[in-house]
Amino acid sequence: MPAAQDTALIRRLKEGDLSAFDELYLKYYTLLCTSAYFFLKNAAEAKDLVQNLFLDVWDKRLYMHFHEDIKGYLFLAVKHRCINHLKKQKVQEKHEKGYSVLQEGVEEGLLSGEEHYQHLQSLLEGMPDQKKTAIQMVYIHGKRYQDAADAMRISINSLKTHLKTGLKFLRGEINSKIN
Repeated sequence: MPAAQDTALIRRLKEGDLSAFDELYLKYYTLLCTSAYFFLKNAAEAKDLVQNLFLDVWDKRLYMHFHEDIKGYLFLAVKHRCINHLKKQKVQEKHEKGYSVLQEGVEEGLLSGEEHYQHLQSLLEGMPDQKKTAIQMVYIHGKRYQDAADAMRISINSLKTHLKTGLKFLRGEINSKIN
C-alpha cells in the first residue's frame, strides 16, 4: 500500500501539486533527519541538510526524477549529501590547520591577536601575487584547490607549489620575528 501511495504522490508532484510536496515532507522529514544524524552526529547539521534537500527537490524540480521508489531516492540523496558535507568539513579543517600553523610561531604575550593579524596581513601583502592569491583563496576564503586553480588559471599542481612556498615563506618570517 505505501508504494501505491508513493506512486500517487509522484504523479501529483509531477503535476505541480504543492500539497503533495507537503505530504512528502511530512512523511519523510523525520526519517531522513535520523539517517543524516547517523552520518553527521550533529542534529542541527542533519536538519539543515535534509531541509536543503527538500528545498532542492521543489526548487530544482528533482521530483521529476522520482519513479517508483521515493524513499530510496531520498535516502540515497541524504547519504550522498552527508558524505559530501563530511568531505567539505575535512577540507575546511585541513585549511584551518594549515593557516593555524602560521600562528604557532607566536609565543604567548609576544604579539597580541590584533598585532599578529596585522603582521600576517603585511607579510601577505609583501608576497608575490601568485603565492598571495593562492593562500588567500584557499586558506582565507576556503576555496577548494581545483576552484582556486581554475580562478587563477593555473594547474592544481602549480597551485599546490604556490601554497607550499608561500606557507614556507610566512613561517620563516614569523619565526625570524620571534627569534
